[in-house]
Amino acid sequence: MHVFIIAVDKLREPYIREGCALYVERLRPLVTVTVQEVKPAATVVAEGQSLLRSVRVDDTLWALDQRGRMLSSTQVAAALKKVENSGRRRLAIAIGGARGLADPVLERADLTWSLSHLTFLHEMARLIVLEQLYRASKINRGEPYHK
Repeated sequence: MHVFIIAVDKLREPYIREGCALYVERLRPLVTVTVQEVKPAATVVAEGQSLLRSVRVDDTLWALDQRGRMLSSTQVAAALKKVENSGRRRLAIAIGGARGLADPVLERADLTWSLSHLTFLHEMARLIVLEQLYRASKINRGEPYHK
């Protein structure tokens, strides 16, 4: 399976860049991961259009949003396995910028995922998503990382 993360803006903080690179590297033997950054725009609608241009019609799309469904790590693993078993080749994950995601992105999403009731920097959200994907992959393989 291919996980395609589409995120608004680049990573500015070195510690977050390093953390994201670490989890992309850890994920490589388990799933293919690609990260695409789109430039911030004047409006959240314009950012949403940029994000959606990168989503294929046959992608499963997960969108990060504070109003979404909070999942435990085992629920993320189950959702990931469901995508794998669906026959779809690519899971796209949309991470908005400081203003979140536009309604058309949320409407297109197969799953709207909230990481927490807490508010995170969008950069931090990317790191958390990558770590949770790694954790979910290990859970699905029956390996001990998630404990």
